[in-house]
Amino acid sequence: MTERVHPGDSPPTSGEHSVPKPATSSPEKPAPQPGTYVIQIPKDQIYRVPPPGNAHRYAHLSKRKPRRSTSRSCCCCLLTTILALLLTAAIAAAVIYFVFKPESPNYSIESVAIKGFNLTSPSPLSPEFDVTVRAHNPNDKIGIYYEKGSSVKVYYDDINLCNGALPAFFQPTNNVTLFKTALKGSEIELNNAVVRTLSDQQNKGAVPFILKLRAPVKIKVGSIKTWKITVKVTCKITVDKLTAASKVASNDCDYGVDLW
Repeated sequence: MTERVHPGDSPPTSGEHSVPKPATSSPEKPAPQPGTYVIQIPKDQIYRVPPPGNAHRYAHLSKRKPRRSTSRSCCCCLLTTILALLLTAAIAAAVIYFVFKPESPNYSIESVAIKGFNLTSPSPLSPEFDVTVRAHNPNDKIGIYYEKGSSVKVYYDDINLCNGALPAFFQPTNNVTLFKTALKGSEIELNNAVVRTLSDQQNKGAVPFILKLRAPVKIKVGSIKTWKITVKVTCKITVDKLTAASKVASNDCDYGVDLW
Protein backbone atom coordinates (compact mmCIF):
# COMPACT_ATOMS: atom_id res chain seq x y z
CA MET A 1 0.00 0.00 0.00
CA THR A 2 1.03 3.47 -0.66
CA GLU A 3 1.79 5.37 2.59
CA ARG A 4 0.33 8.76 3.10
CA VAL A 5 2.91 11.36 3.75
CA HIS A 6 1.79 14.52 5.46
CA PRO A 7 3.58 17.55 4.18
CA GLY A 8 5.79 19.20 6.74
CA ASP A 9 7.19 22.61 6.80
CA SER A 10 8.74 23.21 3.50
CA PRO A 11 12.39 23.97 3.74
CA PRO A 12 13.34 27.39 2.61
CA THR A 13 14.06 27.63 -0.97
CA SER A 14 17.25 28.91 -2.18
CA GLY A 15 17.52 32.62 -1.80
CA GLU A 16 15.13 32.75 1.08
CA HIS A 17 16.34 33.17 4.60
CA SER A 18 14.38 32.17 7.57
CA VAL A 19 13.28 35.08 9.81
CA PRO A 20 13.24 34.25 13.51
CA LYS A 21 9.91 34.81 15.17
CA PRO A 22 9.82 37.28 18.03
CA ALA A 23 9.73 35.81 21.50
CA THR A 24 6.35 35.80 23.25
CA SER A 25 7.76 36.14 26.77
CA SER A 26 6.11 38.61 29.24
CA PRO A 27 7.39 42.20 29.31
CA GLU A 28 10.38 42.76 31.49
CA LYS A 29 9.79 44.24 34.94
CA PRO A 30 11.87 47.23 35.98
CA ALA A 31 14.77 46.28 38.12
CA PRO A 32 14.48 47.32 41.82
CA GLN A 33 16.51 50.23 42.97
CA PRO A 34 19.73 49.50 44.81
CA GLY A 35 19.27 48.99 48.52
CA THR A 36 15.69 47.69 48.25
CA TYR A 37 14.34 44.20 48.51
CA VAL A 38 11.35 42.60 46.87
CA ILE A 39 9.75 39.79 48.82
CA GLN A 40 7.25 37.56 47.10
CA ILE A 41 4.86 35.63 49.34
CA PRO A 42 2.63 32.92 47.97
CA LYS A 43 -1.06 33.56 48.31
CA ASP A 44 -1.61 30.40 50.32
CA GLN A 45 0.65 31.80 53.07
CA ILE A 46 -1.27 35.09 53.54
CA TYR A 47 -3.59 34.93 56.57
CA ARG A 48 -6.13 37.36 57.89
CA VAL A 49 -5.70 35.78 61.31
CA PRO A 50 -2.12 35.03 62.38
CA PRO A 51 -1.30 31.32 62.57
CA PRO A 52 -0.93 29.82 66.05
CA GLY A 53 2.83 29.88 65.77
CA ASN A 54 2.91 33.68 65.36
CA ALA A 55 -0.09 34.59 67.51
CA HIS A 56 2.10 35.65 70.43
CA ARG A 57 3.50 38.49 68.31
CA TYR A 58 0.06 40.10 68.13
CA ALA A 59 -1.02 39.45 71.70
CA HIS A 60 -0.54 43.15 72.63
CA LEU A 61 -3.25 44.11 70.12
CA SER A 62 -5.84 41.99 71.89
CA LYS A 63 -4.87 43.43 75.26
CA ARG A 64 -6.01 46.94 74.27
CA LYS A 65 -9.67 46.03 74.07
CA PRO A 66 -10.41 45.55 77.80
CA ARG A 67 -9.57 49.22 78.55
CA ARG A 68 -13.21 50.25 78.21
CA SER A 69 -14.31 47.67 80.73
CA THR A 70 -11.53 48.79 83.09
CA SER A 71 -12.59 52.46 82.89
CA ARG A 72 -16.21 51.48 83.40
CA SER A 73 -15.30 49.47 86.47
CA CYS A 74 -13.35 52.46 87.87
CA CYS A 75 -16.35 54.76 87.33
CA CYS A 76 -18.63 52.25 89.02
CA CYS A 77 -16.27 52.03 92.00
CA LEU A 78 -16.12 55.83 92.25
CA LEU A 79 -19.89 56.19 92.13
CA THR A 80 -20.29 53.45 94.70
CA THR A 81 -17.83 55.20 97.02
CA ILE A 82 -19.62 58.56 96.66
CA LEU A 83 -23.01 56.97 97.34
CA ALA A 84 -21.60 55.19 100.37
CA LEU A 85 -20.18 58.45 101.75
CA LEU A 86 -23.48 60.27 101.18
CA LEU A 87 -25.37 57.48 102.88
CA THR A 88 -22.97 57.54 105.81
CA ALA A 89 -23.33 61.32 106.14
CA ALA A 90 -27.12 61.04 106.03
CA ILE A 91 -27.11 58.38 108.73
CA ALA A 92 -24.74 60.46 110.89
CA ALA A 93 -26.96 63.53 110.47
CA ALA A 94 -30.02 61.51 111.43
CA VAL A 95 -28.27 60.13 114.52
CA ILE A 96 -27.13 63.62 115.57
CA TYR A 97 -30.63 64.98 115.07
CA PHE A 98 -32.39 62.31 117.14
CA VAL A 99 -29.70 62.19 119.85
CA PHE A 100 -28.97 65.89 120.28
CA LYS A 101 -32.26 67.31 118.93
CA PRO A 102 -30.75 70.58 117.66
CA GLU A 103 -32.80 73.75 117.67
CA SER A 104 -32.24 76.90 115.64
CA PRO A 105 -30.79 79.86 117.54
CA ASN A 106 -32.96 82.94 117.92
CA TYR A 107 -31.88 86.49 117.07
CA SER A 108 -33.43 89.88 117.79
CA ILE A 109 -32.40 93.55 117.98
CA GLU A 110 -32.38 94.88 121.53
CA SER A 111 -31.41 98.51 120.92
CA VAL A 112 -30.23 100.93 118.22
CA ALA A 113 -28.48 104.25 118.87
CA ILE A 114 -28.22 106.50 115.79
CA LYS A 115 -25.80 109.37 115.17
CA GLY A 116 -24.91 111.55 112.20
CA PHE A 117 -28.39 111.74 110.73
CA ASN A 118 -28.83 115.47 110.17
CA LEU A 119 -31.63 115.75 107.63
CA THR A 120 -31.53 119.56 107.54
CA SER A 121 -27.96 119.75 106.23
CA PRO A 122 -27.28 119.54 102.48
CA SER A 123 -23.94 117.80 103.13
CA PRO A 124 -23.56 114.02 102.66
CA LEU A 125 -24.37 111.96 105.74
CA SER A 126 -21.96 109.93 107.86
CA PRO A 127 -24.40 107.82 109.85
CA GLU A 128 -23.41 105.66 112.83
CA PHE A 129 -25.53 102.86 114.28
CA ASP A 130 -24.67 101.26 117.63
CA VAL A 131 -26.65 98.04 117.47
CA THR A 132 -27.16 95.51 120.27
CA VAL A 133 -28.02 92.04 118.99
CA ARG A 134 -29.49 89.33 121.22
CA ALA A 135 -28.51 85.75 120.34
CA HIS A 136 -30.18 82.83 122.13
CA ASN A 137 -28.78 79.30 121.88
CA PRO A 138 -31.55 77.02 123.18
CA ASN A 139 -29.65 73.73 122.70
CA ASP A 140 -28.64 71.55 125.64
CA LYS A 141 -25.70 69.79 123.96
CA ILE A 142 -24.62 72.12 121.15
CA GLY A 143 -22.35 75.16 121.38
CA ILE A 144 -21.71 77.77 118.68
CA TYR A 145 -18.37 79.29 117.69
CA TYR A 146 -18.78 82.68 115.99
CA GLU A 147 -15.74 83.04 113.74
CA LYS A 148 -14.04 86.09 112.24
CA GLY A 149 -15.22 87.42 108.89
CA SER A 150 -18.78 88.39 109.77
CA SER A 151 -20.63 91.39 108.36
CA VAL A 152 -23.51 93.56 109.57
CA LYS A 153 -25.18 96.08 107.25
CA VAL A 154 -28.05 98.52 107.67
CA TYR A 155 -30.24 99.54 104.71
CA TYR A 156 -32.91 102.12 104.17
CA ASP A 157 -34.95 101.69 101.00
CA ASP A 158 -32.13 99.61 99.41
CA ILE A 159 -29.55 102.27 100.35
CA ASN A 160 -26.61 100.86 102.29
CA LEU A 161 -26.14 103.32 105.14
CA CYS A 162 -23.41 101.72 107.28
CA ASN A 163 -21.39 98.54 107.81
CA GLY A 164 -19.68 96.68 110.63
CA ALA A 165 -18.86 93.25 112.01
CA LEU A 166 -19.56 91.02 114.99
CA PRO A 167 -16.92 90.09 117.55
CA ALA A 168 -15.62 86.51 117.52
CA PHE A 169 -16.80 84.54 120.56
CA PHE A 170 -18.07 81.15 121.74
CA GLN A 171 -21.65 80.74 122.84
CA PRO A 172 -22.16 77.78 125.18
CA THR A 173 -25.28 75.66 125.52
CA ASN A 174 -28.50 77.21 126.83
CA ASN A 175 -27.04 80.68 126.64
CA VAL A 176 -28.26 84.17 125.81
CA THR A 177 -25.55 86.57 124.61
CA LEU A 178 -25.92 90.30 123.99
CA PHE A 179 -23.21 91.68 121.75
CA LYS A 180 -22.81 95.24 120.54
CA THR A 181 -21.47 96.25 117.18
CA ALA A 182 -20.68 99.73 115.87
CA LEU A 183 -21.71 100.32 112.26
CA LYS A 184 -20.36 103.30 110.35
CA GLY A 185 -20.98 104.90 106.97
CA SER A 186 -19.57 107.89 105.13
CA GLU A 187 -20.44 110.17 102.23
CA ILE A 188 -24.01 108.91 101.98
CA GLU A 189 -25.98 111.16 99.65
CA LEU A 190 -29.75 111.14 99.81
CA ASN A 191 -31.97 112.86 97.29
CA ASN A 192 -34.67 115.30 98.35
CA ALA A 193 -37.46 112.77 98.05
CA VAL A 194 -35.74 110.34 100.43
CA VAL A 195 -34.98 113.13 102.92
CA ARG A 196 -38.64 114.23 102.92
CA THR A 197 -39.80 110.66 103.43
CA LEU A 198 -37.40 110.16 106.36
CA SER A 199 -38.58 113.40 107.96
CA ASP A 200 -42.24 112.38 107.64
CA GLN A 201 -41.56 108.94 109.12
CA GLN A 202 -39.58 110.43 112.01
CA ASN A 203 -42.45 112.79 112.76
CA LYS A 204 -44.74 109.75 112.89
CA GLY A 205 -42.32 107.86 115.17
CA ALA A 206 -41.77 104.94 112.78
CA VAL A 207 -38.63 104.89 110.65
CA PRO A 208 -38.04 101.47 109.02
CA PHE A 209 -34.62 99.92 108.45
CA ILE A 210 -33.35 96.53 107.39
CA LEU A 211 -30.37 94.93 109.15
CA LYS A 212 -28.55 92.07 107.41
CA LEU A 213 -26.16 89.91 109.43
CA ARG A 214 -23.86 87.26 107.97
CA ALA A 215 -21.62 85.28 110.31
CA PRO A 216 -19.46 82.19 109.77
CA VAL A 217 -19.96 79.76 112.65
CA LYS A 218 -18.84 76.30 113.71
CA ILE A 219 -21.14 73.99 115.63
CA LYS A 220 -19.65 72.15 118.62
CA VAL A 221 -21.27 68.79 119.32
CA GLY A 222 -19.56 67.16 122.27
CA SER A 223 -15.85 67.30 121.42
CA ILE A 224 -16.47 67.59 117.66
CA LYS A 225 -16.50 70.85 115.70
CA THR A 226 -18.12 71.04 112.30
CA TRP A 227 -16.92 72.90 109.23
CA LYS A 228 -17.83 76.58 108.81
CA ILE A 229 -21.51 77.30 108.32
CA THR A 230 -22.77 80.76 107.33
CA VAL A 231 -25.58 82.09 109.50
CA LYS A 232 -27.84 84.57 107.71
CA VAL A 233 -30.09 86.86 109.74
CA THR A 234 -32.33 89.54 108.21
CA CYS A 235 -34.16 91.84 110.61
CA LYS A 236 -36.84 94.38 109.79
CA ILE A 237 -36.63 97.03 112.50
CA THR A 238 -38.49 100.25 113.18
CA VAL A 239 -37.18 103.07 115.37
CA ASP A 240 -39.05 106.06 116.71
CA LYS A 241 -36.42 108.69 115.84
CA LEU A 242 -33.00 109.21 114.28
CA THR A 243 -31.04 110.10 117.42
CA ALA A 244 -28.86 108.43 120.02
CA ALA A 245 -31.94 108.13 122.25
CA SER A 246 -33.94 106.22 119.66
CA LYS A 247 -35.95 103.18 120.70
CA VAL A 248 -36.80 100.05 118.77
CA ALA A 249 -40.53 100.10 118.10
CA SER A 250 -40.61 96.70 116.37
CA ASN A 251 -38.24 94.09 115.03
CA ASP A 252 -38.81 90.88 113.10
CA CYS A 253 -35.81 88.64 112.30
CA ASP A 254 -35.62 85.73 109.88
CA TYR A 255 -32.91 83.09 110.26
CA GLY A 256 -31.24 80.84 107.69
CA VAL A 257 -27.97 78.99 107.06
CA ASP A 258 -25.68 78.12 104.17
CA LEU A 259 -24.18 74.70 104.88
CA TRP A 260 -21.41 74.99 102.26
